Amino acid sequence: MALTSTLFTGLSGLDVNQTRLNVVGNNIANVNTVAFKASRALFKPQFYVTDSGGSPPGGDFGGTNPSQRGLGAVVASIQKDFTPGAIEPTGRTTDMAVDGEGFFVVQGPQEQRYTRDGSFSLNASNQLVTASGDFVQGFGVDADGNIAAGGRLQNITVPLGTTTTARATTQALMEGNLNANGPVGSGASILTSQVLTTVGGAAQPNAATLLTNVADASAPATPLMAAGDVFTLAGQKDGRTLPSATFTVTAASTVQDLLNFYRDGLGIDTNVPAVVPPPGGAIEADATNPFGARLVVTGNLGAPNALALPADAFMNQSGVGVFAFADGTNAAGVASNPVGEGVHTTFVVYDSLGTPLTVDVTAVLEAKSNAGNTWRFYASSGDDTDVSLALGNGTLTFDNDGKLTASTGTAMTLNRNATGAVEPLSFNLDFGSMTSLTSRDSEMLMTVQDGSAIGTLNAFSVGADGTITGAFSNGLTRTLGQVAMATFSNPAGLEDKGGNQFIAGANSGVPVIAAPLTLGAGSIRSGALELSNVDLSEEFINLIISSTGFSASSRVITTSDQLITELLNSSR
Repeated sequence: MALTSTLFTGLSGLDVNQTRLNVVGNNIANVNTVAFKASRALFKPQFYVTDSGGSPPGGDFGGTNPSQRGLGAVVASIQKDFTPGAIEPTGRTTDMAVDGEGFFVVQGPQEQRYTRDGSFSLNASNQLVTASGDFVQGFGVDADGNIAAGGRLQNITVPLGTTTTARATTQALMEGNLNANGPVGSGASILTSQVLTTVGGAAQPNAATLLTNVADASAPATPLMAAGDVFTLAGQKDGRTLPSATFTVTAASTVQDLLNFYRDGLGIDTNVPAVVPPPGGAIEADATNPFGARLVVTGNLGAPNALALPADAFMNQSGVGVFAFADGTNAAGVASNPVGEGVHTTFVVYDSLGTPLTVDVTAVLEAKSNAGNTWRFYASSGDDTDVSLALGNGTLTFDNDGKLTASTGTAMTLNRNATGAVEPLSFNLDFGSMTSLTSRDSEMLMTVQDGSAIGTLNAFSVGADGTITGAFSNGLTRTLGQVAMATFSNPAGLEDKGGNQFIAGANSGVPVIAAPLTLGAGSIRSGALELSNVDLSEEFINLIISSTGFSASSRVITTSDQLITELLNSSR
């Protein structure tokens, strides 16, 4: 009977070592499988036959231990090792690796499953799927691009090639520093023309004089302009050429009409507090010629508003210029002298059709006091559909610490009449991030504005928190969704369904599904994959041990068989 039992004991040894060989072989076979988790087989004794239960010690007896015979081994468990594997970059945006605890959530045809294999791809519908076609799950976004984390899971879609609608700008954030150590802005450009008279030279021109009746005092018989002439203005402000504007002379055009054109075409803002000299255009009598007068164009205060009208700045359709402007003095004797600290910047906003519109903002140091300093900014745009480049002006007040305490005039209106877009475009300049500290140069930039042109989604990226951000051809970035992750209190309790996927088991605990980097979940490494955690050197050792155990168990069976044969032969 004992020899027969030994046969079965040896057989159990064959079974358990064979199981271990299967586990080791599976580990080795999957050494290059993405995110594969190695397993190990653990044995335990099958059961024992008790020949003697033992006896307790007494006063004159030391007691005996139990006498038991084992009847082989069985597999106690096959455990998964969920130790993270090494992470290897791949360069593919759709590849993802879990750095830390957690599993990707995927939806199969029948059930929800979990995996650490992030070798995903986009299907024909731009949905993120696994190699086996299961949908990768995550959280969607609302109309404002906010992630509904913790909400209902859904299939992740990355709609490459789709277009966004245009969005009108409502806010433009300005950042930088305005040099508090600079000189206060003062003076203005005063540009005066040559001496003009009426045709024939017998009367002094005034604001109501028809342009067709204006002549150069040096050639009074010849009018400078004729009805139908089209003049193009391309003036300069602080060295930069302003957007061109055209003026068509009619039989009813007056000198005042031309002065208004200069004011609007040069972006001179007359809606400012009383200053000397007052900005705008005027015609002033010439002190040396009783029948002569000069056109006078006065800019806004400060060096950044310095104007220039070179010889080719105002020319007709034949390429002929009729006025010669130069720095001079006005009737009050004030000379052209724009000086002072200031800065200029140019940026783009968008109307409701997505049309890019250029806006210029110039800031000039207006005043200093014991309480801080005040800057005045001027906004203009050549894309404004009304006749004036100027959009408006306002003030920025800073305290002794260089912090902005108040601002005025930041609401801008850019006319878009007869363009098909919403009329007008209204947006706000946000100077809240500006400072006024001592620096070498003033600097100001628009860093963020919320408008955009029509764009095509042509790329995307996945952040460490699983946020999927799309990049559009118009420079816009938008949140498209967020990859979800699941964690378990006991990952070893998961059931392996093959294909590198698991389902919740009886001892795994319920899945806690949330965003990466929350509730114990790790982060996501985009453009990388987790490698297998199989240790080949350890597996080769296990292979040797298992084969040795298998051979030894087979030797037990062989020995028992020989003894049984000897026992049978002894009866002959």
